[in-house]
Amino acid sequence: MLITFSTPAYPKITMFGDIAVKLLKLMGHSGKIPGALSAGDVPAALQKLRAGVQAQAATEPETAENDDPAAEPRVGLATRAFPLIELLEAAAAAEKEVMWDQ
Repeated sequence: MLITFSTPAYPKITMFGDIAVKLLKLMGHSGKIPGALSAGDVPAALQKLRAGVQAQAATEPETAENDDPAAEPRVGLATRAFPLIELLEAAAAAEKEVMWDQ
């Protein structure tokens, strides 16, 4: 499942559903799809997301558990959250709502 986030202040972004739901929960949302944040709720959600990603990054290992050079590189939650953080920053600056759907 893919989830698309949109706001009038930024281009749409699409993420895998499991990561999107995890990020929504870090924002303090239920994680239900579809959903939305009003313009007034965006700054608080952004702050919660940043704090959650930072806390999660402190517990994530920096490298893969096995040091096999042929293994796929691990993509951390902070990297995956970056586009959504930018979208939320743009929405907060423009005082616009954020929506998400499949």
